[in-house]
Amino acid sequence: MLGSISEITQLWGRVLKKIENKLNEKQLYDSFFSNSYIYEIRDSTLVIVVNSKVAATLLETRYNSMLQEAVYEVTETNFKFEFVIESELANRQVSQQISTPKSSVYFKDSIINPDLTFDNFVVGDFNREAAQASLYVASNPGKMFNPLFIYSHSGLGKTHLLHAIGNYVKNISKPGAKVLYINSNDFIEEYVKYVKGDRDSESLKEYIISHDVLLFDDIQLLTDKVHTQEFFFVIFSKMKDMNKHIVITSDKQPNEIKNLEERLITRFSQGLTVEIHEPDQPTCVEILKQKIESRNLNIENFDSSVLYFFSEKFSSNVRELEGALNRLIFYVINMKQTSHITMEVAAEAIQNLIGGKNIATQLNEQKIINVVADYYNLTPNQLTGKIRTGQIVLARHVAIYLIRIMLDIPLKKIGQAFGGKDHTTIASAIDKVDKMLKTDEKLVEAIEQIKKQL
Repeated sequence: MLGSISEITQLWGRVLKKIENKLNEKQLYDSFFSNSYIYEIRDSTLVIVVNSKVAATLLETRYNSMLQEAVYEVTETNFKFEFVIESELANRQVSQQISTPKSSVYFKDSIINPDLTFDNFVVGDFNREAAQASLYVASNPGKMFNPLFIYSHSGLGKTHLLHAIGNYVKNISKPGAKVLYINSNDFIEEYVKYVKGDRDSESLKEYIISHDVLLFDDIQLLTDKVHTQEFFFVIFSKMKDMNKHIVITSDKQPNEIKNLEERLITRFSQGLTVEIHEPDQPTCVEILKQKIESRNLNIENFDSSVLYFFSEKFSSNVRELEGALNRLIFYVINMKQTSHITMEVAAEAIQNLIGGKNIATQLNEQKIINVVADYYNLTPNQLTGKIRTGQIVLARHVAIYLIRIMLDIPLKKIGQAFGGKDHTTIASAIDKVDKMLKTDEKLVEAIEQIKKQL
């Protein structure tokens, strides 16, 4: 709730200031508005005390919409009004307390997930900087990098890092410390309840500031919410002054968040800002392996081509990657029971996740590379890299040959799939396989088997 009578008085004072500016008629303002005040806040109703029946009638009819607008500008909440005459207050309960609160518990659904830790956060080049900065902050809360601001597209691990920081602080670096995780939507909801008076005991502001570490998720959701931003700024500044650590996430870097107060942007930029990029394919494969093992499943039961196919298809969003894996596991358990998961099974399982297209019949460069790599017990990275040992070179040439004959794409584009190789190198590889197929029966058999898999 509004923590004190003085806070309520300040709120109404700001409303009256807006009314005075809108009216631009001093005599009217002095007569009907200047002496009014909030008697109580009851649910979504403001009970306003005025000095006469005439004032009550005018405010309820002629000036009601102006009041509604001014109150919304101050509170970002739509209130109804009840006007009472000061002389009749004696007939009401002799109290200027706010109506009975509904709850004194803040952010009751805001819990740090014990399963999201640094130990099970897969680190790659795409997120290493953010992971290292988060671990440093968790190890030394209140020291450097305050605030730590992490930004990325959705589903790349920002929330995981927030929870990992919280778990590390509470369990390792500073047991007993008070850590608060807040999602912006919850913060907005609590602020509205605070303004409406649905809270008692300590104020919302005091409650948040009482924590040692604040983990604030999705700050961009405060866009356009001017007064909520003002409230957050007060909390942020107070915690910074008290050397308490703040970690913030967003889908954009501070200066790209539209309609965010300049003073917030400035303060966010005074700390450390780090970005999480989209993961590369090897990291996605490692994430899949970690997720599979965490479900007590045997990684040997998954064809490596399945992992590489998933990592290519869902590399832009780790949540989608995990969702696709969950769909596959569900499908294998409930619909097509099998002990070994092949590309065919995987394609059937996630058919609906790829817009209903027949995945099994969709060929592209990466799929051919994945299947050839799997056939020769290599990784796709080995195939497209620069290592030139015999087996790898042969497999690389086979992949190039199959891409050319099955997809019929330009040599230059094939070269791009193999680390930017020159088109003459690609042409040479195709020519070598062509010649070998005339005399090498094992190679003929290998290519036929790979084609069947494709």
